[in-house]
Amino acid sequence: MKSRFYLTLITCAMLVLAACSKENNDGTDENTNPTVGPSVETTPANTSYKPAFTGQTRVGAVRTTTAISGTAIATSLSSPWGITSLPDGRLLITQKTGTMRISTTTGTLSAAITGLPAVNSAGQGGLLGLCIDPQFSTNRMVYWVFSESVAAGNQTSVAKGRLADNERTIEGATVIYRANPAYNGTLHYGGRILFDRTGNLLVSTGERSDLATLPLAQSVGAALGKIVRITTSGQPASGNPTFQQAGSLSELYSMGHRNPQGLALHPVTGELWQSEHGPRGGDEINRVLPGLNYGWPTITYGIEYSGERVGAGIQQQSGLEQPVYYWDPVISPSGMTFYKGSRVPEWQNNLFIGALSGMHIDRLVIENNRVVGEERLLAGENQRFRDITQGTDNALYAVTDGGRLYRIDKL
Repeated sequence: MKSRFYLTLITCAMLVLAACSKENNDGTDENTNPTVGPSVETTPANTSYKPAFTGQTRVGAVRTTTAISGTAIATSLSSPWGITSLPDGRLLITQKTGTMRISTTTGTLSAAITGLPAVNSAGQGGLLGLCIDPQFSTNRMVYWVFSESVAAGNQTSVAKGRLADNERTIEGATVIYRANPAYNGTLHYGGRILFDRTGNLLVSTGERSDLATLPLAQSVGAALGKIVRITTSGQPASGNPTFQQAGSLSELYSMGHRNPQGLALHPVTGELWQSEHGPRGGDEINRVLPGLNYGWPTITYGIEYSGERVGAGIQQQSGLEQPVYYWDPVISPSGMTFYKGSRVPEWQNNLFIGALSGMHIDRLVIENNRVVGEERLLAGENQRFRDITQGTDNALYAVTDGGRLYRIDKL
């Protein structure tokens, strides 16, 4: 009897300990952690640079055990760039040349939505990322990023307008913010936009790629190579960080970025995460905190396309933030979203990223702000995945440069 009593006590204690340790502080469930195998990346790296910590690159592979499918439900979009879910479950999509489309979750597409300001769609420019107002059901307001031609060249700009009741046009389209200075080039616009939990807009801008503009990513007096935080009227949002250097722009949230094409809020912490294109090597995932400097072009895990080192060829420096994760060789990470659905429980709080040169959707398992597993989905589709979002039906929806819209969900 006594031994049975002690056995019962031990069993109860083990159950209590298991319950207490079940959930990590980032919302992941330890009991659903997948088995980790060799890295999904088998191609030689471009550099011999060493990561700053274990798990910063080439983490072990994981595999979704739930039966899922990835189906192209539409194939006739024109260079789609951004996608977001509407309250009624349909999807609003930007097309690079300057129009929007609405799609049902079965792939029926609307006619092109017009009425937007003209875009400069040369190179990497055009109609880029978008988001809808948290009160869209009543005000029908849409916000988007685009490359705008101006007297001094072109620039990353933000506009807003009302989706008309007949859904054929955007009413009252107005440019609310321009990332200065303008530059006569067609690369590295950044271009993602989302609402934070305070009702303000977070916008990513690129450093425009040229040797003349690279240093501006480290200048607090320029809006290039930054995350900016603005109100819905385009003014600097209250509570923005103060940077130490003189002449700091009031809209700056973070600095030292190259070409950030993905933004997402962590569903548990509400913190901003970002994907960023590197040169040859050095694609990054960053956990972006206000007021911090993420290093480009002073530090990077990539090299120039010519094979030369970038700057001094250093990867770490005091006062400059390390990426949570990086790729070498690159996958060209673009739009991304955290999964917060219930249909595939093992995906809870995982990060899904569209990969352009990688031609797949990258799944990252994150625990305590560190990547612990990576999976490549839809690699057999041979598509450049430009953006991804979660629908109101808990499925994932992704668009590709080739004009496809995919639905990714449990079978």
